[in-house]
Amino acid sequence: MTKIDTQIEAFLTWLEVEKGYSPHTVSGYGHDLSEFAAMLGRDEKTENIESLHIRRFVVSLHGNNSAATVARKLSALRSFFKFLLREHIIKSDPVAGITGPKTGKYLPVFLTVDEVFSLLEAPSEKDRFMLRDRAILELLYSTGMRVAELVSRDLLNLDFVTEMLRVRGKGDKERLVPVGRPALEAVKAWLFLRDQLISDRAKRGRPVERMALFLNGRGSRLTTRSVERLVKSYGERAGIPQIVTPHALRHSFATHLLEMGADLRSVQELLGHASLSTTQRYTHLTLDHLTEVYDKAHPHAK
Repeated sequence: MTKIDTQIEAFLTWLEVEKGYSPHTVSGYGHDLSEFAAMLGRDEKTENIESLHIRRFVVSLHGNNSAATVARKLSALRSFFKFLLREHIIKSDPVAGITGPKTGKYLPVFLTVDEVFSLLEAPSEKDRFMLRDRAILELLYSTGMRVAELVSRDLLNLDFVTEMLRVRGKGDKERLVPVGRPALEAVKAWLFLRDQLISDRAKRGRPVERMALFLNGRGSRLTTRSVERLVKSYGERAGIPQIVTPHALRHSFATHLLEMGADLRSVQELLGHASLSTTQRYTHLTLDHLTEVYDKAHPHAK
């Protein structure tokens, strides 16, 4: 007989160790499950949880959360109880048969090519880490990788001869991604400053992360939050009306490839999507683009 907090900890460990989920993802699961446990009562045993408890939790979420957030929290519960069922801790799944709210079809936010170019040119001489920040922006757009994948990269993962980057994605799966020449040149320019930073800190006996591709001023590996902040800041400086995120650059990478004729399977491989249906979201955007081009260019379009 076990309390729910104990099982949540076991589940989160399983996600991180066995499934290879990122710390950010594991933390998200933990937050959602902790919220459920707080409503339930910390002393509640998982064996006693019924579908009524799940429905009560979902009802409590409405009004203060979007449909997408409610669906995400329910998904966390669904994964958690499937884990307990597989471990023979519970005999039946209390989430089975419970459907989440309709969330509507999600269309990724992306930038135009002109907006991307403006963003890439935003870092200037007044920025202390201009070379590093340019390399980050170029690499995000050139490869389409996730921000967590970017900050976890070591210098050894980038091969300047083959122009390929080894990326470790969700589920601890590795893939090789081509890197464009502008991104490679931007990274090379940053490496000179990176070596200087490492050397200066070593001379002063200060700690430094020698393996990481991107470092902060303290010689530590950059965090996802730091990259998100700098991308947003440069987006504002570039005059882009929407909030720019690393994920928007990932979406832009995929959308621009498809607009230029890349096939869906290739884009799926480059993005590291497990399912083709995830990549297919971008076809809605490219179809809109093609329709617009057709309407403007075809003599009998109208």
